[in-house]
Amino acid sequence: MSRVVQQPSVSASPAALLQHVRAGRASSRAELAALTGASRNTISSRVDQLIGADLLVEGGRGDSTGGRPPTLLQFNSRAGCVLAVDLGVTSVDVAVTDLSARVLATAGHPMDIAEGPHAVLAEAVRLGAEVLAAAGLSDADVRAVGVGVPGPVEFSTGRPSHPPIMPGWHDHPIPEAFARWPVPVVVDNDVNVMALGEMGVTGSDLDVLVVKVGTGVGCGVVVEGRVYRGAQGSAGDIGHIHVAAPDDRSVLCRCGNTNCLEALASGSSLLRDALAAGLPVTSTRDVVGLAARGDGPALELVRQAGRTIGTVLAALVNFFNPHRIVVTGGVAHAGLPLLSGIRESVYARAMPLAARTLAVELSAAPELSGRVGAALMAVEACLDEDGVRGALHA
Repeated sequence: MSRVVQQPSVSASPAALLQHVRAGRASSRAELAALTGASRNTISSRVDQLIGADLLVEGGRGDSTGGRPPTLLQFNSRAGCVLAVDLGVTSVDVAVTDLSARVLATAGHPMDIAEGPHAVLAEAVRLGAEVLAAAGLSDADVRAVGVGVPGPVEFSTGRPSHPPIMPGWHDHPIPEAFARWPVPVVVDNDVNVMALGEMGVTGSDLDVLVVKVGTGVGCGVVVEGRVYRGAQGSAGDIGHIHVAAPDDRSVLCRCGNTNCLEALASGSSLLRDALAAGLPVTSTRDVVGLAARGDGPALELVRQAGRTIGTVLAALVNFFNPHRIVVTGGVAHAGLPLLSGIRESVYARAMPLAARTLAVELSAAPELSGRVGAALMAVEACLDEDGVRGALHA
């Protein structure tokens, strides 16, 4: 008895057609029709709508396959802009990008997140206006705002949830601070945002763990190229997994528990242990700098932090079996000492099959990934089904 196998359908909505062109899967009406199975009339009508909304432009001719050469379609990345806000524990950075996440202008400076949401977000808004002016753009050009914050976030509401290193931020309605721009405002924790930035504009279909080692320790989980946030948005919060201290210490974490990964292997713990060892440092950056210059005690502190982080990552490798682990954040500037400690534990403790082709590497662009990720998050928010539908009827 024969069985009919139904092929999965490929959407031919205007937003889907736009995404096919953006991703390079199709560059003409004929290719869109072939990809989606929709009629040429339907494709032509929807492409014309996208051109009318300035989201697609026509340019040049493609190769002929026997008939008239097709007119090529291109995504118009200058059809607007997005604001990318990267809030760190000790800094605030804002960029304006086009709709392909290409940075047009950026500004930022040190600022303590503990100054509270009203002061920090007001400064982010001020910097947003500043970068728009620097890029020759206006408020009317903004299509969405993406915000990364250094703590757990309920993704559906954009509100932080009991963030250990953000006093006064719990349940604060971050999107409301950007009411100057009546556009979608998307908020996520900084590690998820950095994970988006690591995947880049072209995306990926890989399974990846992006580990940020800074004031705290967090992990962005990328499943088949998409950030996995979990039921409430807290997936990847590895900083509060219990680990054994190498010297059997009991160290209190700022969350109230003892021997969390963050309490033993973060930038804050490195500074604490370096001061206890009598090293001439006043900041985590100083410790990282000493290690990068080959100072023996600093090297061992950084390498041991890597080993401790690696014990947690080895368990994640056995559970998740990723293609890659990417290490980023301020402590990652220490380079090989941190990476070698992580690799030592991961390859020693992970199962051979899970680690057989695993790459453990440093981020290629740790300074930019937060802003690029926030921009990509904002772009996706304004070019989803609702966003494109609104642009077509504007």
